[in-house]
Amino acid sequence: MSRINVMKPWFGAEEIAALEKVIESGWVAQGPQVAQFETRFAEAMDASFAVATSNCTTALHLALVVAGIRPGDDVVVPSFSFIATANAPTYVGARPVFADVDRATGNVTVDTIAAALTERTTAVIAVDQGGMPVDLDPIRALCDPRGIVVIEDSACGAGSTYHGAPVGAGAELTAWSFHPRKILTTGEGGMLTSSHQYWADRARRLREHSMSVSASARHESVLAPPEEYHEIGFNYRMTDLQAAVGIVQLGRLSEIVARRREIAATYAEALSDIDGIRLVSDPAWGASNFQSLWLEVTLEFPLTREQLLEHLAANEVSARRGIMASHRQPAYRDRDTGNADLAVTELLTDSTLILPVFHQMTASEIDQVIDSIREAAGTRIRRFSTAVRI
Repeated sequence: MSRINVMKPWFGAEEIAALEKVIESGWVAQGPQVAQFETRFAEAMDASFAVATSNCTTALHLALVVAGIRPGDDVVVPSFSFIATANAPTYVGARPVFADVDRATGNVTVDTIAAALTERTTAVIAVDQGGMPVDLDPIRALCDPRGIVVIEDSACGAGSTYHGAPVGAGAELTAWSFHPRKILTTGEGGMLTSSHQYWADRARRLREHSMSVSASARHESVLAPPEEYHEIGFNYRMTDLQAAVGIVQLGRLSEIVARRREIAATYAEALSDIDGIRLVSDPAWGASNFQSLWLEVTLEFPLTREQLLEHLAANEVSARRGIMASHRQPAYRDRDTGNADLAVTELLTDSTLILPVFHQMTASEIDQVIDSIREAAGTRIRRFSTAVRI
């Protein structure tokens, strides 16, 4: 058996050709390809404005800055998320206040957010965890009348939908990731989308040291105009090399999502008769891209989560532990991060694992994962795999 990775980016000749074209142009820094990627991404995500960044964490940071979040403010975030979700408020001097999540989806809800609100709350970061669409409308209904900005962390969400529209379209600010673990990748990279032009324009300046004249505008001028710096900015730029890859990847998005959903459905059918495990599934309000297909291991299963991971590894299946509980990490363990009950977060962190799902996954690889889980459960092996479609 050969090792099955939890994720593989899907690259082809088109990405190589796009990179060659940029290299031949002589302009590889932030420039025309970035601008084109921003336009196309905004159109695909039903966003008014898009600002490319170096990664999703910097997009989150910019979102908080342009939204006016200041030192001393509280920002409600899920603990059940990659630690960058909590780090971003810390960058602006705010306090991340941890909220619990729904067991079925792994996402914050209007009730878990309400339990974490304080008198100093000025923003909420709602995550589409693993690509599972967060139920945003009730959260907006809670926060908008209170003047609390809702920022959607859709790092994993490209291709997921909420009430038939792309996730992120209903938030005033949304941050996206193009890390290699994401289904749309530029190697590293991110995007900030917004419904407000002023916020987008300011984020565009801030990502480039707050220069009054962009680098591309200076490059296009024989005599470059003088620039000014009206506030402290950052170097959060994306390169044209990354953007060129992103444009090609964006064209593949619907096909990638369809294939991932097909694989997720195969897993769900093949494992449906096994007691003690639960696969995450679509909520009533949307459809997931299954960027992370996580499995909850309950007490009825004969192995613990750790034992199942070891069993899968012995069968050359590289699964991963589920989402971290950020409040347990040393960086936040001794900080004041509120006092909300985080029981579901801790349960899911201790009992979930992420199964391999990637576009090029073959029928035999899917069978290998399914067989390994059924063997661990002590049940008869059944064949449910789908043929790979590339």
